[in-house]
Amino acid sequence: MSEKVTLTISPTVAVYVRSGTPPEVRLAGCAAAESMAATDRLMLLFCLSKDVEPAVKSAALDCLKSVPKEIISTFVESPNPHPLMLNALRTLCHNYPDPSPDSEDSTLPEDDTVETPYDDLDPDTESEDQDKINEEDEQFLSKFKTAQLMGIGEKIKMALSGDKEWRSILVKDSNKLVSGSVIKNPRITEAEILTLVKSGIQNDEIMRLICANKEWVKSYKIRKALIENNRTPVQHATRYLNTMDVKDLAFFAKSKNIASVISTLAKRLLLNKRR
Repeated sequence: MSEKVTLTISPTVAVYVRSGTPPEVRLAGCAAAESMAATDRLMLLFCLSKDVEPAVKSAALDCLKSVPKEIISTFVESPNPHPLMLNALRTLCHNYPDPSPDSEDSTLPEDDTVETPYDDLDPDTESEDQDKINEEDEQFLSKFKTAQLMGIGEKIKMALSGDKEWRSILVKDSNKLVSGSVIKNPRITEAEILTLVKSGIQNDEIMRLICANKEWVKSYKIRKALIENNRTPVQHATRYLNTMDVKDLAFFAKSKNIASVISTLAKRLLLNKRR
């Protein structure tokens, strides 16, 4: 008899996997996962890989196979990663990092069958700050469903003028004209930009627009996050690196999650500042 396991998921993931979500929305989640933070990205693809709809399951499995190694490493090194997830990722992901000699083997026993029905998934609604969008709110869900029915022109118009909830939805749109228009919305805040950059977004057009905005790159936190994001053009990342303090230069000099050219430059700048 199989044992049911309850996983805690974020509201971002819950949008795509909660009970009653249409197949087309679940399928769209495979593409949307690419712009999510590491844990949400892997959790969503893992949940969708258990989908009863063959097309959704197949798409999720294909996405898992090609997840970058640094994304998997971020999850593996996170506090208390779920053994079920580790076991699945080890089996499904081609880029799963080699275990260190001192690491504990968290593989589930071969005779242990685990089910993860969507009805048992428990969305984690804890927010990091009071301004965080509640993606389980009825109004948000209504906007999300409306967005699925909108044409490209309507989405662009809403991306340019909509409120924070609309921006949160449309910035993840697969059409770059739509997602890029969100960045041009005059109401978007530095806090939203910082969150977006730190999420590891893979949209090159969005990264270009952020780097081109002189007001946003005045923020030390945004510059630091841009350096950490591998989608930031190298010429911009190296320029921002020159503005970092000694503590952060030391961090970048040792980091294995950024381009080698950036970490090498960080070491050189650190040596110059210490002379």
